[in-house]
Amino acid sequence: MDLGPSDGGAVVQMRLVVEAGDYDEAVRFYRDVLGLREETAIAGGSGARVVILDAGRATLEIVNAAQKAMIDEVEVGRPVAGDIRLAFEVADSAAATDRLVAAGAELVAPPTQTPWHSLNSRLEGPAGLQLTIFQELG
Repeated sequence: MDLGPSDGGAVVQMRLVVEAGDYDEAVRFYRDVLGLREETAIAGGSGARVVILDAGRATLEIVNAAQKAMIDEVEVGRPVAGDIRLAFEVADSAAATDRLVAAGAELVAPPTQTPWHSLNSRLEGPAGLQLTIFQELG
């Protein structure tokens, strides 16, 4: 049964909005180190600032508690994820992980091969975001 919009009102973009205590550090990390392309940056009145970074294709992955626990077990070996975790696909997860840790991310778990044929690492990044960096192995 298709419950999607039939009037052409289908979603065109998903945008995750995150408040960063250290705005400049978060922008540097996600744009300059991780490599998300800057789409728009705006400085408004009263010191308001926003940057929109293009992360390529976006998907929304909804998991239940058992799946979240299983992913934590495979990637980290213990429960660590909060309710939100960002996953970024890269060409070389080991190199990306090293680069992100050198730039200030906290390593939670090094790149680990998963049963679903990817190489995943887990990091704590700026703005309180938990990250999975993954490389599809084919």
